Amino acid sequence: MTATKGPPNYWDYLKLDRLLALQGGLEEDESQLLSDELHFIVVHQVFELWFKLTLRELRLARDHLSGDPVPEEAIPYVVHHLRRVNAIVSLTVDQFGIMETLTPQDFLAFRDKLVPASGFQSFQMRELEVLLGLDDAQRIAIGGLDSHAPIKEAARAKAPGADLAWNRVQAARGEESLRAALHRWLHRTPIRGSSPEQPGDAAVVDGFLTDYLAAFERLDTDHAADMAAALGEDVATVRGRIEENQRVARRFLFAEDVEDAEERPRTKRIRAALVFIESYRTLPLLAWPRVLVDTIVELEEQLVLFRTRHARMVERMIGRRIGTGGSTGVDYLDRTTRYRSFPELWAVRTVLLPVEALPPLPNPEAYGFAR
Repeated sequence: MTATKGPPNYWDYLKLDRLLALQGGLEEDESQLLSDELHFIVVHQVFELWFKLTLRELRLARDHLSGDPVPEEAIPYVVHHLRRVNAIVSLTVDQFGIMETLTPQDFLAFRDKLVPASGFQSFQMRELEVLLGLDDAQRIAIGGLDSHAPIKEAARAKAPGADLAWNRVQAARGEESLRAALHRWLHRTPIRGSSPEQPGDAAVVDGFLTDYLAAFERLDTDHAADMAAALGEDVATVRGRIEENQRVARRFLFAEDVEDAEERPRTKRIRAALVFIESYRTLPLLAWPRVLVDTIVELEEQLVLFRTRHARMVERMIGRRIGTGGSTGVDYLDRTTRYRSFPELWAVRTVLLPVEALPPLPNPEAYGFAR
């Protein structure tokens, strides 16, 4: 005879009996913990719960951006879920303030028992970075090893939970990243009404970039004398800096920094799409794409703030000590603040023009609402 379930209640729905039994630490007995250690455990578990939700939301956004084609109505949906991610990451930045109610002496009372456990073993943070599209070449080595190494080595040693950690990171590395999905979507963006599958598209893209670069150079050159007067410098000196700025702009716009000749045209079109969306953002069909780009920039900005806040919290707590996992501690964390999963979204800001200086758009009606 099967027992009849009663109506659902709050504690069973949230599995609070299990959730609240998970703060026992290495002793698996909460009564054996200092209150400050319980505080440390709870705050970090909450971080991991936020990471779990963030991963779910990022995959949802990525999947909707991976369509071919991506329906126009999908973009607001993607933005909605990425805004949720941004709100979560912003909250985790503030959460470091709760951690900082732990004094250095309070932390030192139990710190040694953590060795060699460390926050850089957070496989969900590694998974998050991989899912966003952080290039492995950017990763900072820890003790001569890549930053995935502590998880990998723990899995080899058969440490409890390490197989789950390593398998999750490896599975994420086999997925399409948000950056890759964004690039595929940008690559398909119509530029001056031309799409990649249309004959002559490469010539249209080159024409747009040539006109844009000419407008960029003209604006800089026109302001050289005024800039020199304002700075009290020689005009020739200012023009030298302007010319270097123009070379940087050309290198970015025409993807001259991309060594792979086969990849260069694709990268050039992606960057052209970014410039196009940012420049003509007031056109109806470019409004939501612009919001999507801005939302991803905000996401990366929040992650930079997260890493920066983490480093300052650690410095406040342990100064310049070696990390419990053997890293250089604060020095390592400070270097991670340079990570960028979407470098092109930041670089494009270097070449943006004021609206009045933009090259005229030949067919603006193509980006209006259908009648």
